[in-house]
Amino acid sequence: MASCKGLGGDGSAAAALPHVLAVDDSSVDRAVISGILRSSKFRVTAVDSGKRALELLGSVCLRLFNLNLPLPLAIVCVLHVLPLTSFLGLQEANVSMIITDYWMPEMTGYELLKKVKESSKLKGIPVVIMSSENVPTRITRCMEEGAEDFLLKPVQPSDVSRLCNRVLR
Repeated sequence: MASCKGLGGDGSAAAALPHVLAVDDSSVDRAVISGILRSSKFRVTAVDSGKRALELLGSVCLRLFNLNLPLPLAIVCVLHVLPLTSFLGLQEANVSMIITDYWMPEMTGYELLKKVKESSKLKGIPVVIMSSENVPTRITRCMEEGAEDFLLKPVQPSDVSRLCNRVLR
């Protein structure tokens, strides 16, 4: 199995492991990618949608402020949602990479990629797109939008090893 050395941290074994946010609406695919990543020495948080990924990254509150919502709602967001994401250790600075399925309901992986790259706080996080469909125009569009890589499913341990060498160097 491939493995990836840690990127620093607070000295604990878990904190030294690169933290990957895995996003896929398929529970089977989420389990597969999470298993490969964990066996390759990644810390993994897996979620079932792009919207959930953004919530965990803390960008929901930023979007609420951008929507000019009433001040009480914005205050609730700051007081309750942001501390929860900090408590869970899921702030953007703690995520080393996002790996997301391309085709998901509500928000595609491409749309998630765009939102991450548009955010001044999140744009430095590498985003890798996965798909079971080899569509050259889709791959090109994702790479032009800022994706670090595009993997074809089923993802293999060798793909993870390549990500370590290329994305998390």
